[in-house]
Order: sequence, then structure tokens, then C-alpha cells
Amino acid sequence: MKAAENSLGTLRPYVLLTYIAVFLWSIVEYGIPVDRIAVLLWMFGAFACASLGRNREQVIQMLRDWALMVVIYMAYDYSRGTADQWGIGVNYTALRDLDSLITFGREPISGMQRRFYTPNDVKWYDVVGSVIYMTHFVFPVLPLVFLRIRNRASWLHYVRRFSLTLGISVFIFIIFPAAPPWMASREGYLPPIQRITGRGWLELHLKTVSKTLDRGAGVLNAVAPMPSLHAGMALLVALWFFRNCKPWIRIAALAFPVAMLTALVYFGEHFIIDGLAGWAVVLLAWFLANKWEERTARKKVNSRTE
Repeated sequence: MKAAENSLGTLRPYVLLTYIAVFLWSIVEYGIPVDRIAVLLWMFGAFACASLGRNREQVIQMLRDWALMVVIYMAYDYSRGTADQWGIGVNYTALRDLDSLITFGREPISGMQRRFYTPNDVKWYDVVGSVIYMTHFVFPVLPLVFLRIRNRASWLHYVRRFSLTLGISVFIFIIFPAAPPWMASREGYLPPIQRITGRGWLELHLKTVSKTLDRGAGVLNAVAPMPSLHAGMALLVALWFFRNCKPWIRIAALAFPVAMLTALVYFGEHFIIDGLAGWAVVLLAWFLANKWEERTARKKVNSRTE
């Protein structure tokens, strides 16, 4: 039995490399997986490959951890999907008015599009913005896979912050369904605003990314933009990956969530206040996770000294 485990353990790196190659081929051929079932199945594949050569207890722990991700994702999807089904009317004006307050009476989104958007001429910043927008479907998910393969303790730390961010956001989605800028514009509450998120990918002739955007639009609830998880998860990723770096590197890393929010506003996907709220939710989730981990660590120390 031990010899079989060692043999499979030797094969593990090669199987993982094969898995990564197949995953990259799938992205090129079919686009980035965005629906939760596909994400969870790909995640299970990675967990299974990483479990080769492990003992029975480790495999069972892997299955439990994957089941935890299933619960988190399914609870998030179901709750977010019902955000507009609780009898609370969709708000079309509150976010618009808050943005106007932030920008001293101006309406920033249509102003940005009048200044920078040209229908028949895709600019370099359209391409950059589209790339930044698409990182939302990749960067926050990567730690859920690679941390579990390398370091389960760090994986649990990330999962706490990730799931708390989702949970707090869903609660707000439910009590405050609201229209994003493009929808508010369509209903006449804002000047003309175009939803131009994918135009940069069309310029790069990457049709598979357009498929990703289409599938994403199909599975997401349009009236759950507040808080913005695109902006929030960008901050979570920046805080997580650069948490142990020098202060100036951590400050520089904050350019990523700022760039994400800028793209979201320009593309007509979110109001400024959505992004600020998304950042606030992540900071709250991080604070709560820190407090829980500190309390748990103190209990362990106290139990050892008794």
C-alpha cells in the first residue's frame, strides 16, 4: 500500500502539469469557466490530481474541503439569484444620487463615455479595461485551488475572507436590489450609457472571451451590483498576495483594484459607490476573519497551558 502511494506520489507533479495544460487548452477553445458548476468541477479535478499518492485520511479531507466549496458557491449563487424575488423593488436612483454626491453634482459615467468612448474606434484603454475586467473570473479563484494543493492552513485563511465577502455581499444584494448604470440608463434614469465591457476583446479577436462574457451575463443577477464584487475581489486579491511585502509594494498593489473600479465605471457596469462599498465589505470581512483567527489562536494557547 505504501509503495503504491509513493508511486502515485511520484506521478503527481506530471498529472498536475497535464491538468494545467488541458485547462489552458479549454480556456482557449471554450473561454474561461464562469458558471459555478463548471468552476467546481475544474476545482475538483485539481484537488483530485493533487490527492494522488495521499493516504486515506488526506483524500477524505480533500473531499470535505471540496464539499465546503460546493456549499459556499451554491449558497452564494442561490442567494444572489433571488435578490430581486423578496418583494423589494429595484432601486434605480439611490446609487445614481450617491455618485452625484461623491462627484459634486456631476454624473461621472456618461461623462466618461462621452470623453473616451468612440463607437467605431477601439482604444488601447478599452483593451486594457477588458483584460482587467476579465481577471475577476481568474484571480480570486486561483488561491482556492493552488493554496489547497500547497498549504491547507493558508487555504483556510483565504477561504474565510473569500466566503465572508460573498456572504456580506449577498445580504446587501437581498435587502437592496438596485439597477446598474446601463440598466438605469435604459429605463431613462440616466443619460445614454453603453455597456461596452467586451469591446477590447473583440479588438484582440478573442472570440472565446466573448463567450465567457456572454455566459457570465447569463448566470449573474443584473440587479445585484451593490456592492461590486469585481471591485471587492480585486482588493481581496491585492491584499492577500501582497500582505507580506514591503509597505510601498502593498500600496502599489492597490493600483489593481483602482484600475478595476475605473474600468467598471467606464464600461457602465457599476457606479463608483458600488466599488467603494465592495472595498468596504472586503475590509470588514478581513477584520472579522482576523478577529476570529486571533481568538482561536488564544484558545489553543490557553488549552495547552492548562
